[in-house]
Amino acid sequence: MPLFFRKRKPSEEARKRLEYQMCLAKEAGADDILDISKCELSEIPFGAFATCKVLQKKVLIVHTNHLTSLLPKSCSLLSLATIKVLDLHDNQLTALPDDLGQLTALQVLNVERNQLMQLPRSIGNLTQLQTLNVKDNKLKELPDTLGELRSLRTLNISGNEIQRLPQMLAHVRTLEMLSLDASAMVYPPREVCGAGTAAILQFLCKESGLEYYPPSQYLLPVLEQDGTENSRDSPDGPTDRFSREELEWQNRFSDYEKRKEQKMLEKLEFERRLELGQREHAQLLQQSSSQKDEILQTVKEEQSRLEQGLSERQRHLDAERQRLQEQLKQTEQNISSRIQKLLQENQRQKKSSEILKSLENERIRMEQLMSITQEETENLRRREVASAMQQMLTESCKNRLIQMAYESQRQNLVQQACSSMAEMDERFQQILSWQQMDQNKAISQILQESAMQKAAFEALQVKKDLMHRQIRSQIKLIETELLQLTQLELKRKSLDTETLQEMISEQRWALSSLLQQLLKEKQQREEELREILTELEAKSETRQENYWLIQYQRLLNQKPLSLKLQEDGMERQLVALLEELSAEHYLPIFAHHRLSLDLLSQMSPGDLAKVGVSEAGLQHEILRRVQELLDAARIQPELKPPTGEVLTPTAPQEPPESVRPSAPPAELEVQASECVVCLEREAQMIFLNCGHVCCCQQCCQPLRTCPLCRQDIAQRLRIYHSS
Repeated sequence: MPLFFRKRKPSEEARKRLEYQMCLAKEAGADDILDISKCELSEIPFGAFATCKVLQKKVLIVHTNHLTSLLPKSCSLLSLATIKVLDLHDNQLTALPDDLGQLTALQVLNVERNQLMQLPRSIGNLTQLQTLNVKDNKLKELPDTLGELRSLRTLNISGNEIQRLPQMLAHVRTLEMLSLDASAMVYPPREVCGAGTAAILQFLCKESGLEYYPPSQYLLPVLEQDGTENSRDSPDGPTDRFSREELEWQNRFSDYEKRKEQKMLEKLEFERRLELGQREHAQLLQQSSSQKDEILQTVKEEQSRLEQGLSERQRHLDAERQRLQEQLKQTEQNISSRIQKLLQENQRQKKSSEILKSLENERIRMEQLMSITQEETENLRRREVASAMQQMLTESCKNRLIQMAYESQRQNLVQQACSSMAEMDERFQQILSWQQMDQNKAISQILQESAMQKAAFEALQVKKDLMHRQIRSQIKLIETELLQLTQLELKRKSLDTETLQEMISEQRWALSSLLQQLLKEKQQREEELREILTELEAKSETRQENYWLIQYQRLLNQKPLSLKLQEDGMERQLVALLEELSAEHYLPIFAHHRLSLDLLSQMSPGDLAKVGVSEAGLQHEILRRVQELLDAARIQPELKPPTGEVLTPTAPQEPPESVRPSAPPAELEVQASECVVCLEREAQMIFLNCGHVCCCQQCCQPLRTCPLCRQDIAQRLRIYHSS
């Protein structure tokens, strides 16, 4: 069964036929018939009820349509109070209204070939009904109230599942023709039903204790519409009347002649009054016709205005939907291009030999770190290094505390979680005590405790490591792209575009695989750094004083030898520009190619791409900022750096944790993506292997499958948004 019931829309030919018939019924001088058959209607229009009520139509023909109900919403049967003939055959009606008895003027009711299951009990109120046709329906029984139809002459119940006739049908003395399936009848018996209408009525009268009289004796009141005393059964019956004395019969006949003459006089008087009434009615009809024309004109103008407004609104909605689809398509293309560039960059970095060279230089640098000279020992800035160590330890402890709290929530049982929380509380109290200590005491404690110096050196080593920083930057970019892909899928579902392109799914799977690979590389790199730290710790067994302080100061101030050599001769403004744009990783490339501000002003974005700057947005931004610097230097010559000035290598600033994507922002990107479960908190968890970012930390705990794609969750990854 479909979730939504949709009405069948009529064809253009049926719609034109309906409009023609409605206009024809409203014209002046039209007859009393409203024929809207074969118009493919699923319900009778409201205008048909209004037309029957205003113009007092007597015949309503609605056969051969798709009607499932006689009355639409907000319509009443009282609008059809003047109808005498109602033809509804060849439709899909399953029931008639319970208040069908309100049609007191109805004389003919035809509901042949429908889906009726039962007849309403109020049908007994149709005292003027003469013909009832319910052939070819699904009726199983007839209501007892059929016995109240005092004017019924023809009844057709064949083609149904009826096996018994109601005994009250014996009270219908005017019934001339009864059509039924004799072979299927149980009451009356088959042989009685096969003998005809008279035999059936005789059987029912005998069962009810009544005497049977032919219908011809009761038809005169029906034909003359005088159903007062003559329509009722005589208690004596014709047989008794004929058996009385002849004098009594003649008296009755003379009374009948007198009444006949009186009725004739009344008829003449009635015709005279009727002629006067017809004249008045003609005048009223003329006035009513003019009023109807005005009303119809007003209705037509209002309808045309409404249709024009609906068409305008529909065009606006279509244009808005097309614009949203174009915007969505453009966003998909932008995200696809950024993901393609990210994958190409990852492949390029894998195949590049520069990584191997950098690793070798790092190895040489670490070997040089293992030897400490006397000069470095004397030049040790103890208090500055100790202060930097204290800040590094505080930041490292906070990050570890957050990660330990999250891991303990996800993996441990209740008992283990309680013990872990107690241990974390103790550590947190220790950190708070460190923050509340006097600065000089903290520095002196760092100077005295070698373990804390080692921990600070380890944290700075991980933060300064170039390869670890590149892996973190790529992880941040992949997390951002996965979040945007998830938001894009949710946006497409809200626009009723439920079938996503296979390209989006393939890109999400590729990003998920790449994220898992980077996480493994990050863990492997951290293990390599811990091995180097173990080697340094073995070298420090000589009990040399301030060993870790000297290593920390050296790591804080030192750059790789290749970077120092390549940065010689670079302009200070160019270096500051690259650092401001978070592109300091391109410093070796600019130094290797000896690029200057003047040379960059003559280059195009394609030239920068050939050099190695792959981000399109970064290419345009570098060239724009270089042009601004040169324009400012022409206006104020003192801002231009002197020729021959070389840049003295200084200690590098700490690289930012989050790298801004150089690609233009997505049109549909929002500040935060809400959780699809609680719809309150921000989505913080990445589900692997599918790659969706759709749940907060609290709601993801009991989940075993992804709420969007229903795939099993193999791994959960927390996103830490940096400010």
